[in-house]
Order: sequence, then C-alpha cells, then structure tokens
Amino acid sequence: MSTRETIGTAVLETLDVEEAHALHLANAIVLIDVRTPAEYGFEHVAGALLAPVSDFDPARLPEGGARPVVLICGSGMRSRRMAERCIEAGFSHVRHVGGGFSAWKAAGYGYLGTDTATGAHVPRP
Repeated sequence: MSTRETIGTAVLETLDVEEAHALHLANAIVLIDVRTPAEYGFEHVAGALLAPVSDFDPARLPEGGARPVVLICGSGMRSRRMAERCIEAGFSHVRHVGGGFSAWKAAGYGYLGTDTATGAHVPRP
C-alpha cells in the first residue's frame, strides 16, 4: 500500500513494491532507475529507463502524461532524494518505490541480470 506525504504543496508518494510491480506489469507507469550506469548495466527491471543521480535533471523527465513517472533505486534512498529534487523543480506529484530494487528482487519479481559468461542480459530469477 502506498503512502503519501505532503511537502509544501506537492505530494511525495511512496509505492510499495507490490503496487509498483503491478503498475509496471500493466504498463501504467514509466519506471525510471536512478542508480549508477554500472548498477543498471549489471541488473535492472526490464523496461526501466536510466536517469542516474550523477546527472539527474527533473526537467528531462516526462510529467503530465498518461503514465506517471515512478523512480526506483537500490534501496529507496536515492529515489526519494531525486523525488524531492523533482518537487523542488516544481513537480506537484512524485512517486518512488519504497525499498527499491532490493525489495523488487526480494519479492521474487523478474528483472534482467547479466550472464557473466556472455555479458548478455538474461531474465531472472
């Protein structure tokens, strides 16, 4: 179940991993991974886009479309910080995944991992 927090006049919504997974499967969100390119390259949620913290720019994120943006990182810490940056940049409603990619994997949800023998991305688990 998601939680909502008001920051100024904006809403910061933390989605639990079950809700984020269901929305992602339904193609109802745009999932943005804010981890490093190396982390993303090693393993990531299939279909997630990369916007690493190191050069994160809220102005480059889609807002107001049919599918809301949801940020994800490794644990939920960086995605929350980037969500707060979005609010500072004028976003009125920002979402991120509580527990991040670690929670995604712990829940047993699929992702793409790297086959160390070939370097190719393969579905996991």
